[in-house]
Amino acid sequence: MLSNEYKGTLELIRNEIHSARYHVARSITKEHIMLYWKIGKIIAEKQEEQGWGKSIVEKLSGDLQKEYPESSGYSSRNIWDMRRFYVRYSGNEKLRQLVAEIPWGQNLLILTKVKDDDETLFYIKATKEYGWSRNVLLNQIKSKAYQRALSQNKTHNFETALPEYLSEQADEALKSEYNLEFLGLKEGVKERELEAKMIEKIREVIMEFGAGFTFLGNQYKIRLGEKEYFIDLLFFHRKLQCLVAVELKVGAFKPEYAGKLNFYLEILDDTERTDNENPSIGILLCAEKDTLEVEYALRTTKKPIGIAEYQLTKNLPKKYKNYLPDDKLIIEKLKE
Repeated sequence: MLSNEYKGTLELIRNEIHSARYHVARSITKEHIMLYWKIGKIIAEKQEEQGWGKSIVEKLSGDLQKEYPESSGYSSRNIWDMRRFYVRYSGNEKLRQLVAEIPWGQNLLILTKVKDDDETLFYIKATKEYGWSRNVLLNQIKSKAYQRALSQNKTHNFETALPEYLSEQADEALKSEYNLEFLGLKEGVKERELEAKMIEKIREVIMEFGAGFTFLGNQYKIRLGEKEYFIDLLFFHRKLQCLVAVELKVGAFKPEYAGKLNFYLEILDDTERTDNENPSIGILLCAEKDTLEVEYALRTTKKPIGIAEYQLTKNLPKKYKNYLPDDKLIIEKLKE
């Protein structure tokens, strides 16, 4: 009993330490960004008032680096970036308040790669919410995450299969398309190959799925009587507090896929779901979908299911194109 109490106390203290470190780190980041903002403001104003140019900034950089040798943030290039940072956001109060919430490296990346205010707002908010590193942020920008979010064509039955408060949260957690180009696979891939690659790069998969997903296993075994069934990927969503079953299909959506996933969710809720968890949710990832067909298939489905497309690498080097059959022909031959 004493041992259990001690472990619980230790875990409680650890949580407090982690929480304190997180808040200290956030505070340091905010002060850091505000310092750079103020320096950028001074440089911009001196340029306007006294015509400061490259030579003055380089001298200023040298003096600051001598004064603060432990800091690497006062190079002439970084000082010019501070000015650029101030000029870019000084006229937008909303963005000005948010930029202090993310690290300087991520700010610089957005400043360099994104020009539109709405798109900038999207990436700043997502970086803050999901804790994107610089590399993850760069990948999201390159994969046009903002444009994909704008063109959301989500298909699900969450509004009829879940309580309203949970339906809205589930809708936020589902995308209409998932960019899996980082897997390095081409179209025409087999389902098991797609699954294996997703397991190999599960960290990147979770980052693409979004915040809150925790991976539980692949080919997750569930039982009904004497029979066994296997779910391709099983997650738990911390915010939704529910199991999320993901089924992978390399071809176009078929109505029977929704029926099979509904069947799996029934078993999950009866055999795996705990009393304090919300109803399990299913996500069916397929190469393409017909929205009308999906809507009809989901009308008779009682369990909450979302249907989404995934995107793999489509580009093939030109020198190989004349030597390989197209994807449709490959799939037909495999079926034969």
